[in-house]
Amino acid sequence: MSTVARVAPYSRPLVRVLIAAQLATVGAFLTVLLLYLGRMAAAGVGPAEMLTGAYDPKELVPFGMHGANPLFWLYAVVALLYLVGAVLGLPLAVVAVALAARERDALPRTARTLLLAGAASSVLVLVARFTPPLLDMHQWWLD
Repeated sequence: MSTVARVAPYSRPLVRVLIAAQLATVGAFLTVLLLYLGRMAAAGVGPAEMLTGAYDPKELVPFGMHGANPLFWLYAVVALLYLVGAVLGLPLAVVAVALAARERDALPRTARTLLLAGAASSVLVLVARFTPPLLDMHQWWLD
């Protein structure tokens, strides 16, 4: 029999959900950023013109905004994840860092790396949201 102390197993579902939530919210932010830049480039306008209402993000959904359109549901998921990321980005990052620090020995290296990378990217995205150019993007998306 071994006398080595065993490390308590970490909660795999919690780690997976946390990693997925971080990556989904950061991915939604990057999707909105690409839509904003693409719409601005396609229309040949600047950030000030994007806020006039003539370039509404809902116009990017082909075939209209109704429940039978599957592209509307994709738009709705991205919009929801974008808002969730704005509200829960920092708490997700704090929980991820705390979990990675507490379960350092029990977590596999890839899970620990994904948790810390997700936390860093969540904080970076949160800081980027409040820069002046991206405040315009935020206002354009929430219009």
